[in-house]
Amino acid sequence: MHMRHQAVANTFESLTKTAREAAIVVLSALLVAAGLKLFLIPHQLLSGGVAGTASVIGYLTNPKYISLIYFGINLPILLWGFVAVGKKYICLSMLCVASTTWFLTIIPQVQVTKDPILASIFGGVIIAGGVGFSLRAGGSSGGFDILGSIITRKRDVPMGTVLFIMDGVIILTLGFMKSWDSALYAMLCTFVKSKVVDIIHIRHVKLTCFIVTKRKDEMVTQLNRLPHGVTVVNAEGGYSHEGNTMLMTVTTRYELAELRKVVVAVDPTAFVNVLETVEILGRFKRLA
Repeated sequence: MHMRHQAVANTFESLTKTAREAAIVVLSALLVAAGLKLFLIPHQLLSGGVAGTASVIGYLTNPKYISLIYFGINLPILLWGFVAVGKKYICLSMLCVASTTWFLTIIPQVQVTKDPILASIFGGVIIAGGVGFSLRAGGSSGGFDILGSIITRKRDVPMGTVLFIMDGVIILTLGFMKSWDSALYAMLCTFVKSKVVDIIHIRHVKLTCFIVTKRKDEMVTQLNRLPHGVTVVNAEGGYSHEGNTMLMTVTTRYELAELRKVVVAVDPTAFVNVLETVEILGRFKRLA
């Protein structure tokens, strides 16, 4: 009976987590669409990536088709990512792209500010909020975010930096086709967007944790359930001369809260020192 209740509780928890992630992704889509329709599109500015490419095609043809163009360009990237990245990640990304397309259709085009510089800055911040929260929920806003996620899985590079480089190449190319004023505004927008994404999407930030505890076996057992390995070092208190165990593990800022819960649950008296890691050489499991 207990096992049955536990299974029901686990299922409920899993469904709740999935619903929460889906809600965050839909909210992210709303932010991306709002940033485009309220700030960038009224000034015919670019946000870079697939949204920027769709915007330029729309500016040259008909702006009302930007949402459909955005969806059409994203579709093959999503199908490729379904194989290359992972089903859950791409399913959430598909939800975000579909929601963004719908919000682009229903949100009216309103010029919130007449200043294109302000439009570039605030449009970039709002769109970055959508991109960052979608990534943090385990999905993406599609397009270059998927390519960026693949790169950050293989290379220890901040997501915002990857997006800025890819967006920059597209924007410079589009500058030759349209106008350099629009391209420079777009560079400002993508720079702001990249910085905000890095603030929100913090999985690339590595932390080294030193944990001093007397409950070595239980602590190691629980820490081994987390994604990263643990190194055990025999230690002695400099003042008390009592034997202790120091455990060292490298984690990410995103996963630190879970590690903290484990340490406090096993040994509330443990001493923990957390340092930001500049560089890692060797094997380290990177999450999306």
